[in-house]
Amino acid sequence: MTRNRLSDLGLGLAMMLYVISGQAFAQVDAKESSWSAYAQWLSNRLVEPRFQGAMWGVKIVSQDTGEVVFSHEEQKLMSPASNSKLYTVALGLNELGPDYRIKTSLYASKKPNDHGVLAGDLVVYGRGDPAFNAKLHGGDILKALEPLVFALTNAGVSRIKGDLVADETFFRGSAFGSGWAWDDVQNYYGAEISALTINENILELLVKPGAPAGEKPVAAELSLVPSNSYVVLSNRTVTIPAGGTRRITVHRPAGGNVVYVSGQMPIGEPVYREDITVHAPSGLFVDIYRQALSRHGIKIGGKLRVISSRNPALAGATTNGPGLLELGFVESPPLSEIARLIQKPSQNLLTDLLLGHVGEVKRRSAARESETSEDLGIRELQAFLPHAGVVHNDVLFEEGSGLSRNNLTTARATIALLNYASRQTWSNAFFEALPIAGVDGTLRNRLKDTPAAGNLRAKTGSLRWAYSLSGTVTTAAGEKLFFSLMLNRFSPEPGGIGPRAEIDVIASRLAAVSTRTR
Repeated sequence: MTRNRLSDLGLGLAMMLYVISGQAFAQVDAKESSWSAYAQWLSNRLVEPRFQGAMWGVKIVSQDTGEVVFSHEEQKLMSPASNSKLYTVALGLNELGPDYRIKTSLYASKKPNDHGVLAGDLVVYGRGDPAFNAKLHGGDILKALEPLVFALTNAGVSRIKGDLVADETFFRGSAFGSGWAWDDVQNYYGAEISALTINENILELLVKPGAPAGEKPVAAELSLVPSNSYVVLSNRTVTIPAGGTRRITVHRPAGGNVVYVSGQMPIGEPVYREDITVHAPSGLFVDIYRQALSRHGIKIGGKLRVISSRNPALAGATTNGPGLLELGFVESPPLSEIARLIQKPSQNLLTDLLLGHVGEVKRRSAARESETSEDLGIRELQAFLPHAGVVHNDVLFEEGSGLSRNNLTTARATIALLNYASRQTWSNAFFEALPIAGVDGTLRNRLKDTPAAGNLRAKTGSLRWAYSLSGTVTTAAGEKLFFSLMLNRFSPEPGGIGPRAEIDVIASRLAAVSTRTR
């Protein structure tokens, strides 16, 4: 988890080394800030001996004139990591529009009676709305579900005699993106994809020292936020005397929702927190929805159930069909806001929800039953790219977020995409969703106190051996640029700066150029 948690946050040793390096190149910028000086400096830098085992793909274009001001291996296919999100978000905005909202429906076989009693089941039918999230509602997940409660009460329902059913059949295919590594799914950035997503399909585990009970060892106190009955904790911890070393191990075996917590927790130690993913999160959705209903006095007589196209026993049992009534629905925030929720923090799950949603919205009657939502989303992406001016085979994706190590693109393709986006009606939604250097998102701790701070807007990307930064920046001369910087397979020398810092040096100096291209 540490490798990826740091990947887009820009923390640790590499960042400290970057600050030291930044002082050095800032002095050079003051003396050599012309385009010719910058181009010569960058040409020399990219072929320095420390990069002999690495790959660079770089392209810089003037947004004002369209002139290519620098290029290095722009046609080379490389792993973009989370720069993949630029493509998925552009696809969504282009096909659906910035005002598009994702609908979640409540279905039943008939209306409630005059006393507000719904005789049969209540079905929650999801289509990938990502906004049922405590983060967006002051930390209160039940408040996040209140619109769905009010949709039910507005339909006159005060009691449900049947079951509460989670229907996630809108999405077809695996709960994981193609090409994800097996260990990704244990971590917050590899949460399962579900048409009924809640709280980004993760829970926060809290571990506190247990209260001493004489000489008998006691376990640490465990809890989950939000509280639920869907995920079970197996407590194998022990509380130890103050001053000891905290050691906590968390493991959730694949395909289940029993979380094994082991290790030791010293008395007086602050609360330990760790995010854990949930298997089949639509079950968690209805568990928490039941709590939200109960808060408003609505009781459920039956049990909680899930209908999923991913479970062979339930395949084809979708409830969104003839004979069912839509009692009510809620809609997500507009896609322009969802774009920010994706791009600013580099959120993998939300990106793949968007890709799958586009695929299903565009599903044609001729599509084979075996084609997944992801398959169709990628097909739509490939159909979109030529319109964006992307060269054939410059983009080879198998999923939308960039967590797959098999996604490939070129700096040339990313610049074409940025250029296309800048000329569309959804341009503001696209570029305003990008992190701002030194200010927010995954760039909040990068490029501070440099000419790029508060100026550069770009999507970060980090996997092991794959780093990228692509977006826009305005130079000291007031010229707007598109840039794509991609670095793969780079291992720093002992004492050298890391890959993010290498990219940031280039980006900062780019912002400091004080002459125009023409």
